[in-house]
Amino acid sequence: MKYCFLILLSIASLFSVAQSNFGLSASGEISVITCGPSQDELYSAFGHSAFRVYDPELGIDLAYNYGVFDFDQPNFYLNFARGYSLYKLGVMDYPRFKYVYEYYNRSIHEQKLNLTPQEKDSLFSFLQWNALPENQSYLYDYFYDNCATKIRDVVVTVFRGRVHFNDKHVTTDYTLRDLTDLYLTHQPWGDLAIDICLGLPMDKIASPTEYMFLPDYIERCFDNATIVRDGREQPLVSNTIDVYRSLPSEVTYTYPHPWIVFGSLFVIVGLLSFRDWNRRRISVWLDISLFSLTGILGCLLLLLWVATNHKAAANNLNLIWALPTHLVVAIMLLFKKNKKWLMYYFLICHLITVALLFGWMFLPQPIHPFLLPVVAALTVRCIVNYRLRKLSPFN
Repeated sequence: MKYCFLILLSIASLFSVAQSNFGLSASGEISVITCGPSQDELYSAFGHSAFRVYDPELGIDLAYNYGVFDFDQPNFYLNFARGYSLYKLGVMDYPRFKYVYEYYNRSIHEQKLNLTPQEKDSLFSFLQWNALPENQSYLYDYFYDNCATKIRDVVVTVFRGRVHFNDKHVTTDYTLRDLTDLYLTHQPWGDLAIDICLGLPMDKIASPTEYMFLPDYIERCFDNATIVRDGREQPLVSNTIDVYRSLPSEVTYTYPHPWIVFGSLFVIVGLLSFRDWNRRRISVWLDISLFSLTGILGCLLLLLWVATNHKAAANNLNLIWALPTHLVVAIMLLFKKNKKWLMYYFLICHLITVALLFGWMFLPQPIHPFLLPVVAALTVRCIVNYRLRKLSPFN
């Protein structure tokens, strides 16, 4: 998942194992590892997937992890912002891999693959080839090319149409946004950030294949998958082991809930606006603060849409309320440029935000409910500015 396996990044460099071109013994096994989500951090909220290659006769016990990235790669932060992040396949000691997830109380399931010795060798050889420095990097995409989808794609590539993934595990009509929200019920700020930044592509009904960007659905998918052998379909997974069951833990919030923050913002804006109306004088500092912040946000959302490779950030309807032009207005107010068009600008914005508040539930892209107080605050400031500027143009 996004920022997947950040905790293990340092371990990857210490415990990567050099690969050799040999096959597994008769006791060799290859498994799909699914690590459960954790609500401690946003990057851990979606879980993780990896391969395990275990061969006691050859002394091999390795985790093949497609969730590794390198902070030292050229222009890392710029590439991340532009949607050109390079992730890579890292190889590490599986017992240490497992220890980290147990330490952070994250469940671990192991699905042993039902493969013949030749099939195991084919998959192992591909993983060895893929782990070479010249082959290990790939262009990361949160929904379509991540540490979970790579597990599926590798199996499909190696077995060339012999593996069939049916849709029995998908019984819902969730959108990609719905699927993301399922894992963020205890991450209100992370849920809000994702819903603000990502647009209409998130709101189409996800196909069974698209469900597989989540490790839990990769696990379910493999449970229902078959492999064709001698003209007959056989289960791809021979058995599943609960390696570690997470213990119940209480989720704690380290920051004020968005309802508290934005609700307080609306109350403050409402009280100051009431005072402005009574004294017939505009609190310009308040409008500079409010419209500059929403304008900057609008500019960032627009850049995510048109200037990056983040496909899910396109056609973002949050730009209805977070207008980039708000930043221009804030600059005009800062330098006390009282133009007549400002009055009409506030009127138009008032009409837009009122329409948004009333049409909230009918938009093809749901606007996050936490943002209702923000839009309401913008509505109040727009009407106050319009009315008072109309009464006194040089207020």
